[in-house]
Amino acid sequence: MIIRACHANETFTSLMDGLHRVKLNVIISSKKIRSGPLRTEAVKGDNQLIFTVIGTGNMGQALVSGFLGQGILKPIELRVCDSDLNKAKNFADKNGCAPFGEASKAVIDSDYVLLSVKPQVIDSVLDGILPFLDSKTVVISIAASVTLDRLRRHLAGNTPIIRVMPNTPALAGAAVSAVCSDQVDAERLAFVIELLGSCGIVVPCSEAQLDAIGCVSGTGPAYVMLFLEAMADAAVKLGIPRDTALRISAQTIYGSGKLAIETGLHPAVLKDQVCSPGGTTIEGVLALEKFGLRAAVEAAVEAADEKTKRLAGG
Repeated sequence: MIIRACHANETFTSLMDGLHRVKLNVIISSKKIRSGPLRTEAVKGDNQLIFTVIGTGNMGQALVSGFLGQGILKPIELRVCDSDLNKAKNFADKNGCAPFGEASKAVIDSDYVLLSVKPQVIDSVLDGILPFLDSKTVVISIAASVTLDRLRRHLAGNTPIIRVMPNTPALAGAAVSAVCSDQVDAERLAFVIELLGSCGIVVPCSEAQLDAIGCVSGTGPAYVMLFLEAMADAAVKLGIPRDTALRISAQTIYGSGKLAIETGLHPAVLKDQVCSPGGTTIEGVLALEKFGLRAAVEAAVEAADEKTKRLAGG
């Protein structure tokens, strides 16, 4: 009896020690999960969507901010990857998503992969991730002038591909995003369009139209900023302080665009509404026509189109 009692006591002590170790391990593991890199080692759960963004430049960050801000994506569903791991970590820390420094690891188990990288490096990025991509993963590219055919050459034959041409106003939630696709089912295409809609308006189109739209909305912000700068400079020449000149010029452009969108009226009609007979505005409009504003804008769009075709062909 004494021997059994001792044995029982040892068994109880061993059991309690084991439970203590289990509890301690759980606490330590929990601390590691909270204090270590955000979920980079997490295993994808059943039915959990994984959306991976490769490249955390201005456009990548702008799009992700829109996706999260509208609640279409949850932080737990998002991975961000950059060759500069610290950059990825800084962005991930602000948004609660998982950072990666290697694209080949980031894309594993991903349902969607958004390539927010320069056209010059996209080929090597695709070659690097191909062995780790599931054939059902939707690959989304925002690289300018990189065609569906070029993307296809670096991917499996049945990989769903979406090309997107956004523009920099995505940073303000006011983007234009042209979208075309290849081998993408309607449900997943609709999901991507919904995501992009969180950052502005979306225009589904053919690939030829996408490149043309890019020459207007993609390059257009630069033309508008040049016009904005010129208006502000002219205001300063009239004696208006620089900060006020910039603010009123920017608001004038913003308000005019908003007016055109909300009324649906032709720009010529809206222009004529401002031009009183014999007034100051018509004098200014005639000066713009005299010095070739209309022709200069048309030439700029055409030049961008020619360059786009050369890049796509190369």
